[in-house]
Amino acid sequence: MAALFKNRYRIETTRLQSWNYANDGMYFVTTCTKNRKNYFGEIGPSVEISCMASLQMVQSEIGLVAHNEWYKTPELRPDMNLQLGEFVVMPNHIHGIIIIGKNEYNGGCRDAMHCVSTTTNAMHRASTESKNKFGPQSKNLASILRGYKSAVATYARKNNIEFDWQPLFHDHIIRSEEAYYRISNYIKNNPSKWAEDRFYTARRRP
Repeated sequence: MAALFKNRYRIETTRLQSWNYANDGMYFVTTCTKNRKNYFGEIGPSVEISCMASLQMVQSEIGLVAHNEWYKTPELRPDMNLQLGEFVVMPNHIHGIIIIGKNEYNGGCRDAMHCVSTTTNAMHRASTESKNKFGPQSKNLASILRGYKSAVATYARKNNIEFDWQPLFHDHIIRSEEAYYRISNYIKNNPSKWAEDRFYTARRRP
C-alpha cells in the first residue's frame, strides 16, 4: 500500500474550492439503510479468542447480497481502474474504501496530491441526475455508489425482501497513508465496537 502513496495522494493544499469525484484518489464511503433499520443482520458472539469473547456480523439474506455486490464493483467497471480496500456490512450501514485509479475519464484531472475538498467530509444524494462541470456523471464516486445500491435494492424487490436505502451517502477523501490504515482498522474493528457506533440501534429489526 505504501507504493500507492509514494509521490501521490499527499495533500499539499487545502484551499481549492471544489473536488471532482471522478479524480483518482482514495475514498472512505458510508451509506445507511432507510431509517437505520437493521436489515442487514445483527451483531452476535463469535469464537473466543485469547479468553475474550469477540463479536461478529451475522448477515441476513440481504446483508449477504450487500456484501457480495460490493466485491463485484471493479469487474462491473473495468474502465474506471478501481480497487477496493477494507469493507464491512453492519446491521444498518456499510463502510468501504474505494480507490479510483487513473483512467480515461479523469486523465485531464490534476493529481490527487494537488487536489482536496475544502471540507473533510461530504454528503451526496446518490440518485441526483444533474449536470456537473466535471464531466460525465456515470464515471465517478456517486455513480459507483448508485449502481451498488441499485443492485442490492433490485435483489430485495425481486425476492420480496423488505429493504430500502436512505438516499444519501457520506464520503471522506483519504489524504495520507496514516489515514488509510487508521480508517482500515476502524472498518475492520467496527463489528466489535458496534455498541459504540454512531449508527447503533439495539436490535431494531425491520
